Amino acid sequence: MDYILDFRKVDKDSLATVGGKNASLGEMIKAGIRVPPGFAVTTDSYLQFISDTGIKDSIYTLLSGLDPDDTAELIRATEKIQSMIAGKPLPEEVRKAIFGHYRELCEMFSLSSVPVAVRSSATAEDLPNASFAGQQDTYLWIQGASDVTDKVKKCWASLFNPRAVSYRMKNQFPHEKVLISVGVQKMVNSKVAGVMFTINPTDGDPSKAVIEGSWGLGETVVSGSVNPDKFVVDKVILEISERRISDKHIACLFDQAKGEVVNCEVEPGMRGKCCIEDREVKMLVQMGKDIERHYGRAMDIEWAIDKDLPFPHNIFIVQARPETVWSQKRKEPLLGKKTGYELLMERAMKRIRIP
Repeated sequence: MDYILDFRKVDKDSLATVGGKNASLGEMIKAGIRVPPGFAVTTDSYLQFISDTGIKDSIYTLLSGLDPDDTAELIRATEKIQSMIAGKPLPEEVRKAIFGHYRELCEMFSLSSVPVAVRSSATAEDLPNASFAGQQDTYLWIQGASDVTDKVKKCWASLFNPRAVSYRMKNQFPHEKVLISVGVQKMVNSKVAGVMFTINPTDGDPSKAVIEGSWGLGETVVSGSVNPDKFVVDKVILEISERRISDKHIACLFDQAKGEVVNCEVEPGMRGKCCIEDREVKMLVQMGKDIERHYGRAMDIEWAIDKDLPFPHNIFIVQARPETVWSQKRKEPLLGKKTGYELLMERAMKRIRIP
């Protein structure tokens, strides 16, 4: 039984063991994409926890017969389940496995306590026809093995938050069939971070990539708490066709004194300054194209640029999932019954000037 798996040992075939998010990280590493190292606490660890502690049957008994539209009943049941999980200790073999792999990650960077992101990775996440992403918890800049194990349990508990339980019931996903893994990934010391779509999310144009970014960690962009800088890029010739620089008043940063990630005010002189260099934009788009080619579909990608490393080694992909809006629309020719490839080449040739 594998309690822990290094990201380098997982891929798309590991979904049942490490969940969608972690499987995607391993898949990208094998494809040569620059991804921060880390490991997955497997679904076997989760199953052993709920079995050894004797709470498995109690969880599913509480969930049986719930009405997803009865908010009060839903909250009572999920709070009780989360309380049961919080009150039980980890099986010793699982705890030792987490401590050992976290120690190896620290040794990799010659640090006594490497900062990591601890992210939930459910087995139903990142499916092309579902929207499970974001339903479970994420914890940033966690340091120390004990704190990591505590956040792993919190991620397990988040599988039973009211939103997640209600979504599964309304979409007929059996609770016992949706398991949870947890990813423990080395933090990027981000000067800037954000999201990238390998298709224009506004109109579905496959010849364009769209990048949005802001100062600090990417949570402000993902959560919508800041208006990010936006770049629309031609994927064929890597030319920035549209550029919008916003007033980025908030940055998500690690506060050393408080020992936690906080939202803080950005200095006035930095608010209206472009947060990404053109060469970084183009490198991100190239990486996005590589990811899209590997998966064979449009992708929704989260990225971060490390302030301590030189270009291009400072650009990392921290998550990637299938784009789910335009991909689910009925496939039709875009213009004049031309294929996507024909449109891409036609737009590229228009850019070439013959002397």
